Formats: sequence, C-alpha cells, structure tokens
Amino acid sequence: MAVLHASIVIPFLLAVLIPLIKRFPRFHAGWAVLPVPAALFVYFLTRIPEIQAGHSTVATVGWMPSLGINITLVLDGLSLLFALLITGMGALVVLYSIFYLQKRTESIRSFYIYLLMFMGAMLGVVLSDNLMVLYGFWELTSITSFLLIAFWHRRERSRYGALKSMLITVFGGLAMFAGFNLLYVMSGTYSIRDIFLQAGELSSEPLFLPAMLLILLGAFTKSAQFPFHIWLPDAMEAPTPVSAYLHSATMVKAGLYLVARLSPVFAGQSEWFWLVSLCGLVTLLYGSFKAIKQTDLKALLAFSTISQLGLIMCLLGLGSAAAFFTGTEESVFYSLATAAAVFHLINHAVFKGTLFMVVGIVDHETNTRDLRKLGGLMSIMPVTFSAALIGAFSMAGLPPFSGFLSKEMFFTAVLNIREFNIWSGQAWLMLFPVLAWIASVFTFVYSMILVFRTFTGKLQPEKLDKVPHEAPAGLLFSPVLLVSLAVVFAFFPKLLTSSLIEPAVAAIHSGRLPAENLHVSIQFWHGWTPEIFMTMGVVAAGALLYRGFSRLRILDRGWSGRDSLNRLYDLGIRALEGGSARFTNLYMTGSNRHYLLYIFGFFIFALGSTLLGAQGITLGMADYAPVSPYEVLIVAVMLAAAIAVPFARSRVNAILFTGAVGYMVTLLFVLFRAPDLALTQMIVETVSVILFLLCFKFLPKLKKEREKASFKWLNLMIAVGVGLTMTVIALAAMGSSPFAPISEFFLKESYSLAGGKNVVNVILVDFRGFDTLFEIMVLGIASLGIYGLVHLRMEPGTLMPPDKRSLKTTGFPLRSNDVILRTMSKIAAPIMVIFSIYLFFAGHNHPGGGFIGALMTSAGLILVAISLGMDTVRRFLPVNYRILTAVGLLIAILTAAGSFAFGAPFLSHSFGHFTLPILGDTELATAVLFDLGVYVAVVGVTMNIIFTIGGDE
Repeated sequence: MAVLHASIVIPFLLAVLIPLIKRFPRFHAGWAVLPVPAALFVYFLTRIPEIQAGHSTVATVGWMPSLGINITLVLDGLSLLFALLITGMGALVVLYSIFYLQKRTESIRSFYIYLLMFMGAMLGVVLSDNLMVLYGFWELTSITSFLLIAFWHRRERSRYGALKSMLITVFGGLAMFAGFNLLYVMSGTYSIRDIFLQAGELSSEPLFLPAMLLILLGAFTKSAQFPFHIWLPDAMEAPTPVSAYLHSATMVKAGLYLVARLSPVFAGQSEWFWLVSLCGLVTLLYGSFKAIKQTDLKALLAFSTISQLGLIMCLLGLGSAAAFFTGTEESVFYSLATAAAVFHLINHAVFKGTLFMVVGIVDHETNTRDLRKLGGLMSIMPVTFSAALIGAFSMAGLPPFSGFLSKEMFFTAVLNIREFNIWSGQAWLMLFPVLAWIASVFTFVYSMILVFRTFTGKLQPEKLDKVPHEAPAGLLFSPVLLVSLAVVFAFFPKLLTSSLIEPAVAAIHSGRLPAENLHVSIQFWHGWTPEIFMTMGVVAAGALLYRGFSRLRILDRGWSGRDSLNRLYDLGIRALEGGSARFTNLYMTGSNRHYLLYIFGFFIFALGSTLLGAQGITLGMADYAPVSPYEVLIVAVMLAAAIAVPFARSRVNAILFTGAVGYMVTLLFVLFRAPDLALTQMIVETVSVILFLLCFKFLPKLKKEREKASFKWLNLMIAVGVGLTMTVIALAAMGSSPFAPISEFFLKESYSLAGGKNVVNVILVDFRGFDTLFEIMVLGIASLGIYGLVHLRMEPGTLMPPDKRSLKTTGFPLRSNDVILRTMSKIAAPIMVIFSIYLFFAGHNHPGGGFIGALMTSAGLILVAISLGMDTVRRFLPVNYRILTAVGLLIAILTAAGSFAFGAPFLSHSFGHFTLPILGDTELATAVLFDLGVYVAVVGVTMNIIFTIGGDE
C-alpha cells in the first residue's frame, strides 16, 4: 500500500532533484527522468493479475481526518487502466523528447520538471478516492499543463494557448469543486466509494441535479467537449512531446475518467444519459468536420482529438443506459457501449500518440507542418510513412487494425440504443446511428488527408527550409513501438479484454450489473451485420469525398480567421480586461490613504451591521475583573503615545511613539502573566522600529509634507469607527459566546496530547500547526517580494536583473560610530543569541519557542549590524538568508509530512521519555523539529528583509 502512495510521490521528488543535473552539463536530463515512468509502468503491470481476479487495493494516509479529507488511493480496474496509460505513454514520450529536444539548456530541465509534476498530478487524479484530494490534483494538472503548453514562452501564440487552456479548464474545475461540495452536503462524505453506497438515496435530493451539472461542466471543459473545445487547437503550440502526452493519453482523458468514475452515482438519471451522450455526439461530428478543413498537421490532429474524445464521451453516455436495466439481460447491450469506450480509450492513446509523434518528426525534418508545402515524403521517410499509415488507418476504423474493432463496437452501441425508450424520445434515438455514420465518414477523410497529402504526391523542395530525410532511430523508436500495438491488439484482443477492459467496465458499473453481464468478447468477424455495411458505406462515401475534396467548396475552403466561438472567447477576455481596468482605475488611485479608507470603511460596515442585526448580543461587562491602577496608568501612557503619532514633526518621533504603544502592550502582557506574549511583543517591537527606520530613511523630510497638510475629519471618523467596532466585537465575543471557551481544552490536553506544558507553544506547533506552517510560508513569500522589489529596477519595457541595473540604492550603511554601543554589542549580541537558543529548546514546556527564539537571534544579529556594520555579519555568518528561509520551510514541511510514514495524519506529532547519557530521563518531542523549521525560516525572513532594505549599496 505504501508503494501506491509512492507512485504519486516519486515523480514530484524527482522533479525536485532535476535541477541538480546542471552539475552534469553534457548529460541530457531526459535519461534521468526515463526510469521513473518506466518503473511505474512495470509496477502497475504487476498489479493486473490482482485486479483481474476482482480485488482492488486501497491505501489511506490521514491528512485532515476531522474534515473528512484523507489521502486515500484506490487501485481498481478503471484507475489501473489510466495509470498504465499515464506511465506507459509517459515513458515513450520522455524517450521521444530526448531526441526531439536535443538542446541541453536550462529550459530542458524545466521541461522535465513540469512533465514529472504533471505525471504525478494525473496519477493523483485517477487514483484518489477523496473528492477534495482529486480536485487538488485536478487543478495541478491545469497548472502544469499551462507551463508545458507555454514552454516556448517567447512565442505569443504559446502564451495565448496556455492561458486559454488554463482559464477554460480552471473555470470548469471550480464548477466541479462546487459540485463535489454539493455531493458532500448530500452524503456527508468526500469518499467516492462511500458515495457509491448512497447513490440510490441521493437521486431524490434537490441538490442532486445541480451537483451533476456542475461536475459535468468540469468534465466537459477538461476533455474539450463542444462548446468548450476551443482551447485544445491553441494548445498545439506546445512542443510535440507535450501534445503527444497531454492531448492524446492523459490530460484530455481526465474528463472522461471523471464521467466514468462517477457513473455509479449519476448513471441512473435520464439527464445524465442525454447530456453525456448528446454532448459527445455533437463533439464527435463537429470535430471531425472541422478537422478536414485544416492545413496545419497539428491543427488537424487537434480537431481529430476533439472528435475522438466526443466519440468516447458518447459511448460513456450510451453505456450509462445499462443502469436502467440493472440485473437484466438488456443491460448486456448497453454495457457493451462502456466496453467500447474503454477499448477505444486505449486505441486512441495508441494511434493518436503515434500520429502526434509522426507529425513531430515531419516538422523536425522539414521545418514545416503546412500541408500545402508537404508531399512526396513516402520514399524519403519510409519508416515514418509506415507508422503514419497504420496510425491513420486505425483512427479511420479500417481493418486489420485495432481501431476497426472499437469502431465496430461503437456502431453496435449506437444501433442498440434505438431500442432504448427514455423520456418517450425513441424517435430521437435514430439520430445516434445517423450522426455517428456521418462523423465516421469525416473521420475517414481527415485520416486520408493526414497520410496521403503528407507522404504521397509530388515533393516540393523549394517550399521547404531544409532537405528532408528519415528521422534518426531515437525519434522513430517510440512511434514505431506504439503503432505496433495497433496491430497486436487487433489480432490478439484477448490481451486486453480480461486483463484491462472487463475490470474497467466492472469498476464503471460498480456492482450495478452481475459479473456475467460484464463479459466482453472482441473479434473481427460477426457475419454480415449492419455494422459491416455501415463500415463499407463509410469507406465508399469517404473515398468519394476525399477524391472530390477540391471540388466541394464547403469542404476544401480554408478556415481563415477565427470561428464564432473563438471570437466570442476573445471578445469576452478583452471585455473583462477592459472592464476590470476601468473599474480598477476608479479606486486604484495610488494613495495608501484611500486604500485604507476602503478597507476600514468596509470593515466597519460589514461587522457593524452584523452586530446590529444579530440577536442576543450582550457585552457581559459585569463578569470582568476589576481594573488595577497599574493597568490604568499603562493604558493612559499608551493612549498618549498613540495620540502623539499624527502630531509628530519627524518620522523618527512618529516611530518612537508607535514603538511606545507596543511596549505598553508588552507591560500589559506582563501584568496579565503572559510571558510568552510579552517576550514576543517586545522583540517584535524592537525589530519593527529598526525596520521602520530603514524604510523611512529613503523618504523626504516630513516637514515639507506638513506645509500642505490639513486636518481630515474622515480619517478621524474611520479611526474612531474601527476602534469602537473592535471594542464592541471583543466585548460581545466574551459576553455572548454560546460555546465553552476552547482554552479549557488546550489547558487540559496540552501535555497529555502534545507532551508540552507551555500551552501557547503547543498551540503553535501542534493544535494549530497548519496556521503556523502557512504563516511562515506567507512570511517567506513577503520577504522574497521585498527582495524582488528592491533589487529589480524598472526601465522602459524591461526588468533589469540585480547585476545589470542602472539605478543604485541611495541608502546609507547601517553602522554606528558610538564607541560604547560598538563595545557593548560585542558582549550583548552573543548573550542574545545564546539566550535565543535557550528559548528555542525550552519553549515546549516553558516560555519561549521557535518563533520567539528566531526573533531574539535576529535582534542580536541586527544589533551587530547596527553597531559594527552589515559586512561584519556577512563575514562571520556567510549565509544566504533566502536559502535559509527555504531550508526552514522544507524542515517544517518534511516534519509535518513525516507522520505519513507512520500512518498518521499530516502534522501529527509524537513524544516520549528517554534515558540519555548525562541528561538522564529526558522528554523528546517531534514538535521540536517542526519548531526548528519555524526558527530557521523566521531568522531567514527577518534577516533577508533587514539586509535587503538596509543594504550597504
């Protein structure tokens, strides 16, 4: 079971290690990547006997069990089929890419990083049982495919295609996410297997149909169904290995997988049948017609892919009719449609992957994909021609290739559906065989165009940029091996029926049908059946259309410009960009004062109106402890310092007054016996004062601004409103809460559950560890943002790197000439660092912790920087603080994920007592490792910001 989780993790781990290959400049990164998909493919092959026997593998690792979200992976017939496609095609594509992308540059490593991340995400999609985990991987496929499609990012069309694909698929993904949550509302679980058990009860829920529509929207956008297909042709700007992988076997099949996986939930609904089957049929017909009008080989393959995806989607819809005849003999006819969908899914990966690679070879050897410039390549590239011929004939459904078998099963399915009576629409069902036959004719035509217009006819060397020749063996190996499967599967279909097709069909119907109704028999000859006559008609009509292609203007006319759907998309994007720009310009005035007015004004309105409209709000002031004179004095000083800030005549005085407010808060924490908070507040104030001084040194003198300044009543109203709102919220929260204080749970369970007596630190690293993890991530991003803003200088249309920027920072070095300060810092700084280490180790049971210790360390280093100069810190501590931040984040994440190795949820910690030499009985807790990550990350963030803003340049 651990291997199943490793199959997803391994691609991501290797993606992290790929940058190390730059140490070996002559070594092509593809050779390091190739063993991963190959080994995973072999592993999944070894699981076939177990799946064939009717057993499935379930592996669970706890992640967020309280929310019902665990990383549960299921390997059954359906997920095994897709896993084999993902890894098998991945291995062949990686091998092909080694010879296709021969330039050993940094971008090649990026290519394989994106490819491995995509592979891991796709495996996560098809293996996940939890809907939320599936959604996470689903969106990751959209992001990584965006990066792959935009691999040649200097090309405008590549960027356009990548953005288009991501916008459309992410839009569908968000709709799918909403549908998943509706399923959770109805079923109370995110587990797909558990939802299957409630399928009969869910159909009567009012949210059932909206959930179905939203989920189908996600599936249709991902699998390029009409009218969401428009992203796929533009995605052909990607390198050919990407097209061969994403757009033949993996990404575009994700929507098909989702429809197949959730069929047990929705297949019994007539809406599901009509939506899936009709959408697939329309896509099939539209894509096949558009394909014959293309002059670019990859565009032709793009529309043929749309057409074939529609065919499979239609078959899945027709197969859902079996749910209406559960346990009856009639279900055999409709389960045949599901078997045909699974079989054609395999065939499509075989012939379309081959054809994409063939087109890549033609482009690689001739520098063009334009059919108007090609021709006569058969004698020059005989091996490529043979692979193209077999692949195209299989796509056209011609014998003796495997595509013929699945196409015959498709004809059988559309003929059988005529007998299916649903919604009294039996007459409409006659459209299925008619439209299927017409689309098959167009499929035959574009298959012939692909082969014969490229490889036969007259060679036109004057239109080519290079002299064509046969591709090297490395480029030919993958397509030749792949296309040979079209022959093997045709003559030996039993290799697939019992091992892959029947288990996948059983998983799709998930117990609805008896095992005997799921038997699949595939053979070439069934006698003189209607399907044979339909095929003969396809060949005859297709041959006539191909021969008369140039005489039929509606077919031969080039598709110039953009069709209406693409124009609608472009207009929509321009309208959104223009509208958002105009709306943004209304409030983005460049004034920080305006932005704060918007934020605080909305804050007052939203929370104030909520408080006024809420019932049962009491302030409960009678329950508060009496106020001591010390508290009154501290609050008075705090108020005086706060009031003095806007009247300060210099920024230094304003900073000191602000710091005084913070230090008064520190004294309040001391009075309230909260040493952790007091210590944290004190160090934060100290570092903040220094940071403000560093930032304000670049600004003009405050007096020049005050000459034109006037008192602003709106500022006063907003300030008073925020203060009153927060005061009332705090009082209402303490006086009106219907729940028992959660502090009682923390105080009671801090040691028994987390092994720590310091409740504050235990909350940070254990009970609320997610919050802490995300907080240090945000801090890390903020520090990198500050570094980027300071070290990048805008010039007309260009971002200049730090080593080439023409503008220098005008700041002055941080260094004091005070002899006393310089002398005392040499003593105080080491003491502060040593004390910070004590705070770190003591924090789990006493005041302290990683966050406080890191701030104390930073304060000591800042003291050295101020007194002795930053060069002194760099000399004695030569650390890249940006890398230190990354190391801290990595320690925290690896510690949090380490619980997976013990079958515990993410961020689970353990503790125990051990007898150590010298120390004796000692308590050790894994939370300290997580706290170490926090310590290192916060030191890196703080010092990166200080060194960036207060640099000596």
